[in-house]
Amino acid sequence: TASRCFFSSRSSGKLIAPLGCLVSRQKHTLPDLPYDYGALEPHINAEIMQLHHSKHHATYVNNLNVTEEKYKEALAKGDVTAQVSLQPALKFNGGGHINHTIFWTNLSPNGGGEPKGELMEAIKRDFGSFANFKEKLTAVSVGVQGSGWGWLGYNKEQGRLQIAACANQDPLQGTTGLIPLLGIDVWEHAYYLQYKNVRPDYLKAIWNVINWENVSSRYASCKK
Repeated sequence: TASRCFFSSRSSGKLIAPLGCLVSRQKHTLPDLPYDYGALEPHINAEIMQLHHSKHHATYVNNLNVTEEKYKEALAKGDVTAQVSLQPALKFNGGGHINHTIFWTNLSPNGGGEPKGELMEAIKRDFGSFANFKEKLTAVSVGVQGSGWGWLGYNKEQGRLQIAACANQDPLQGTTGLIPLLGIDVWEHAYYLQYKNVRPDYLKAIWNVINWENVSSRYASCKK
Protein backbone atom coordinates (compact mmCIF):
# COMPACT_ATOMS: atom_id res chain seq x y z
CA THR A 1 0.00 0.00 0.00
CA ALA A 2 1.01 3.62 -0.53
CA SER A 3 1.07 4.23 3.22
CA ARG A 4 4.21 2.10 3.51
CA CYS A 5 6.12 4.82 1.70
CA PHE A 6 5.62 7.36 4.48
CA PHE A 7 7.08 7.80 7.92
CA SER A 8 6.20 10.20 10.70
CA SER A 9 8.60 13.00 11.55
CA ARG A 10 8.95 13.24 15.35
CA SER A 11 9.60 16.98 15.23
CA SER A 12 6.60 17.99 13.14
CA GLY A 13 4.26 15.02 13.24
CA LYS A 14 3.91 15.35 9.46
CA LEU A 15 3.95 12.42 7.08
CA ILE A 16 7.00 12.53 4.85
CA ALA A 17 7.52 10.61 1.61
CA PRO A 18 11.26 9.93 1.45
CA LEU A 19 13.06 9.44 -1.85
CA GLY A 20 14.00 6.04 -0.46
CA CYS A 21 10.45 4.83 -0.99
CA LEU A 22 11.32 4.70 -4.68
CA VAL A 23 14.26 2.41 -3.92
CA SER A 24 13.94 1.19 -0.35
CA ARG A 25 17.49 0.38 0.67
CA GLN A 26 20.31 0.69 3.14
CA LYS A 27 23.88 1.18 2.04
CA HIS A 28 25.68 -2.05 1.15
CA THR A 29 28.61 -2.95 3.37
CA LEU A 30 31.65 -5.19 3.01
CA PRO A 31 30.88 -8.46 4.83
CA ASP A 32 33.44 -9.74 7.34
CA LEU A 33 35.32 -12.89 6.36
CA PRO A 34 34.36 -15.88 8.53
CA TYR A 35 38.11 -16.69 8.91
CA ASP A 36 41.47 -14.90 8.99
CA TYR A 37 43.20 -13.77 5.80
CA GLY A 38 45.88 -16.44 6.28
CA ALA A 39 43.46 -19.25 7.17
CA LEU A 40 43.31 -20.72 3.64
CA GLU A 41 47.10 -21.11 3.30
CA PRO A 42 48.91 -22.78 1.64
CA HIS A 43 46.16 -23.04 -0.99
CA ILE A 44 45.35 -19.30 -1.14
CA ASN A 45 47.85 -17.04 0.59
CA ALA A 46 47.11 -14.24 3.06
CA GLU A 47 48.27 -11.44 0.75
CA ILE A 48 45.81 -12.49 -1.97
CA MET A 49 42.94 -12.81 0.51
CA GLN A 50 43.64 -9.42 2.08
CA LEU A 51 43.81 -7.60 -1.27
CA HIS A 52 40.88 -9.53 -2.71
CA HIS A 53 38.59 -8.82 0.24
CA SER A 54 39.68 -5.42 1.61
CA LYS A 55 40.48 -3.79 -1.76
CA HIS A 56 38.68 -5.51 -4.66
CA HIS A 57 35.42 -6.45 -2.92
CA ALA A 58 35.39 -3.14 -1.02
CA THR A 59 35.63 -1.27 -4.34
CA TYR A 60 32.59 -3.10 -5.73
CA VAL A 61 30.64 -2.21 -2.59
CA ASN A 62 31.60 1.47 -2.72
CA ASN A 63 30.87 1.78 -6.43
CA LEU A 64 27.54 -0.04 -6.02
CA ASN A 65 26.46 2.46 -3.35
CA VAL A 66 27.44 5.41 -5.57
CA THR A 67 25.63 3.90 -8.58
CA GLU A 68 22.47 3.20 -6.56
CA GLU A 69 22.47 6.79 -5.30
CA LYS A 70 22.63 8.07 -8.89
CA TYR A 71 19.96 5.56 -9.92
CA LYS A 72 17.69 6.75 -7.12
CA GLU A 73 18.07 10.34 -8.36
CA ALA A 74 17.33 9.26 -11.94
CA LEU A 75 14.18 7.43 -10.75
CA ALA A 76 13.03 10.46 -8.79
CA LYS A 77 13.45 12.65 -11.87
CA GLY A 78 11.87 10.08 -14.17
CA ASP A 79 15.06 10.20 -16.24
CA VAL A 80 14.90 6.89 -18.11
CA THR A 81 18.00 7.69 -20.21
CA ALA A 82 20.10 8.07 -17.06
CA GLN A 83 18.60 4.87 -15.60
CA VAL A 84 19.56 2.91 -18.71
CA SER A 85 23.07 4.38 -18.79
CA LEU A 86 23.63 3.29 -15.17
CA GLN A 87 22.67 -0.36 -15.84
CA PRO A 88 26.18 -1.58 -16.79
CA ALA A 89 27.70 -0.13 -13.59
CA LEU A 90 24.86 -1.63 -11.55
CA LYS A 91 25.40 -5.04 -13.14
CA PHE A 92 29.20 -4.94 -12.74
CA ASN A 93 29.44 -3.62 -9.18
CA GLY A 94 26.24 -5.30 -7.96
CA GLY A 95 27.44 -8.58 -9.45
CA GLY A 96 30.88 -8.11 -7.91
CA HIS A 97 29.31 -7.67 -4.48
CA ILE A 98 26.88 -10.59 -4.87
CA ASN A 99 29.52 -12.96 -6.27
CA HIS A 100 32.19 -12.26 -3.66
CA THR A 101 29.70 -12.42 -0.78
CA ILE A 102 28.92 -15.99 -1.88
CA PHE A 103 32.56 -16.83 -2.65
CA TRP A 104 33.89 -16.11 0.86
CA THR A 105 31.34 -18.47 2.42
CA ASN A 106 32.06 -21.14 -0.22
CA LEU A 107 35.60 -21.36 1.17
CA SER A 108 36.77 -22.65 4.54
CA PRO A 109 40.06 -23.61 6.23
CA ASN A 110 38.22 -26.84 7.19
CA GLY A 111 37.02 -27.41 3.62
CA GLY A 112 38.01 -29.87 0.92
CA GLY A 113 37.10 -33.49 0.46
CA GLU A 114 33.67 -34.34 -0.91
CA PRO A 115 30.12 -33.28 -0.08
CA LYS A 116 27.75 -35.62 1.73
CA GLY A 117 24.05 -36.36 1.77
CA GLU A 118 21.54 -34.86 -0.65
CA LEU A 119 24.07 -32.69 -2.48
CA MET A 120 26.32 -35.69 -3.20
CA GLU A 121 23.33 -37.69 -4.44
CA ALA A 122 22.33 -34.82 -6.75
CA ILE A 123 25.91 -34.51 -8.08
CA LYS A 124 26.01 -38.24 -8.86
CA ARG A 125 22.57 -38.06 -10.50
CA ASP A 126 23.36 -35.02 -12.66
CA PHE A 127 27.06 -35.57 -13.45
CA GLY A 128 27.57 -39.32 -13.05
CA SER A 129 30.14 -39.02 -10.27
CA PHE A 130 31.87 -36.44 -8.07
CA ALA A 131 35.06 -36.88 -10.13
CA ASN A 132 33.15 -36.03 -13.34
CA PHE A 133 31.57 -32.99 -11.72
CA LYS A 134 34.93 -31.74 -10.41
CA GLU A 135 36.55 -32.24 -13.80
CA LYS A 136 33.72 -30.44 -15.61
CA LEU A 137 33.58 -27.42 -13.28
CA THR A 138 37.39 -27.15 -13.39
CA ALA A 139 37.39 -27.27 -17.20
CA VAL A 140 34.64 -24.63 -17.48
CA SER A 141 36.51 -22.38 -15.02
CA VAL A 142 39.87 -22.82 -16.79
CA GLY A 143 38.13 -22.06 -20.09
CA VAL A 144 36.73 -18.66 -19.06
CA GLN A 145 38.27 -16.15 -21.46
CA GLY A 146 39.71 -13.18 -19.63
CA SER A 147 37.95 -12.53 -16.31
CA GLY A 148 34.92 -14.32 -14.93
CA TRP A 149 33.53 -17.11 -12.79
CA GLY A 150 32.81 -20.83 -12.93
CA TRP A 151 29.58 -21.83 -11.15
CA LEU A 152 27.62 -24.78 -9.87
CA GLY A 153 24.01 -23.63 -9.92
CA TYR A 154 20.58 -25.08 -9.35
CA ASN A 155 17.98 -25.00 -12.11
CA LYS A 156 14.76 -24.72 -10.14
CA GLU A 157 12.45 -25.31 -13.11
CA GLN A 158 14.20 -28.52 -14.12
CA GLY A 159 15.10 -29.56 -10.57
CA ARG A 160 18.72 -30.27 -11.42
CA LEU A 161 22.26 -29.02 -10.92
CA GLN A 162 23.99 -27.19 -13.76
CA ILE A 163 27.47 -25.85 -14.43
CA ALA A 164 27.85 -22.44 -16.03
CA ALA A 165 30.48 -19.80 -16.70
CA CYS A 166 29.84 -16.07 -16.36
CA ALA A 167 31.96 -13.28 -17.82
CA ASN A 168 33.36 -10.45 -15.72
CA GLN A 169 31.15 -9.96 -12.62
CA ASP A 170 27.87 -11.03 -14.25
CA PRO A 171 25.83 -12.51 -11.38
CA LEU A 172 24.71 -16.09 -12.04
CA GLN A 173 21.05 -15.81 -11.04
CA GLY A 174 20.49 -12.37 -12.54
CA THR A 175 21.92 -13.39 -15.91
CA THR A 176 21.11 -17.12 -16.24
CA GLY A 177 18.30 -17.77 -13.75
CA LEU A 178 20.37 -20.48 -12.02
CA ILE A 179 20.56 -20.25 -8.22
CA PRO A 180 24.24 -20.01 -7.17
CA LEU A 181 25.59 -22.81 -4.98
CA LEU A 182 29.36 -22.72 -5.58
CA GLY A 183 31.33 -20.01 -7.36
CA ILE A 184 34.98 -20.10 -8.40
CA ASP A 185 36.52 -16.70 -9.04
CA VAL A 186 38.92 -16.86 -11.99
CA TRP A 187 39.78 -13.19 -12.17
CA GLU A 188 43.58 -12.87 -12.04
CA HIS A 189 43.35 -10.89 -8.79
CA ALA A 190 42.07 -14.12 -7.17
CA TYR A 191 45.29 -16.04 -7.85
CA TYR A 192 48.03 -14.16 -9.75
CA LEU A 193 50.23 -13.21 -6.77
CA GLN A 194 50.62 -16.90 -5.91
CA TYR A 195 50.03 -18.86 -9.10
CA LYS A 196 51.13 -16.25 -11.68
CA ASN A 197 49.38 -16.95 -14.99
CA VAL A 198 48.86 -20.68 -14.29
CA ARG A 199 45.12 -20.73 -13.63
CA PRO A 200 44.90 -24.57 -13.63
CA ASP A 201 47.24 -24.76 -10.59
CA TYR A 202 45.00 -22.36 -8.67
CA LEU A 203 41.93 -24.38 -9.64
CA LYS A 204 43.59 -27.59 -8.50
CA ALA A 205 44.39 -26.00 -5.12
CA ILE A 206 41.00 -24.39 -4.47
CA TRP A 207 39.26 -27.78 -4.14
CA ASN A 208 41.17 -28.20 -0.85
CA VAL A 209 39.27 -25.30 0.73
CA ILE A 210 35.75 -25.69 -0.71
CA ASN A 211 33.21 -25.45 2.12
CA TRP A 212 30.83 -28.27 1.24
CA GLU A 213 28.66 -27.58 4.29
CA ASN A 214 27.94 -24.12 2.90
CA VAL A 215 27.25 -25.44 -0.61
CA SER A 216 24.97 -28.17 0.83
CA SER A 217 23.08 -25.65 2.92
CA ARG A 218 22.56 -23.43 -0.16
CA TYR A 219 21.28 -26.48 -2.05
CA ALA A 220 18.85 -27.38 0.76
CA SER A 221 17.55 -23.78 0.91
CA CYS A 222 16.84 -23.44 -2.80
CA LYS A 223 14.97 -26.74 -2.92
CA LYS A 224 12.41 -25.54 -0.36
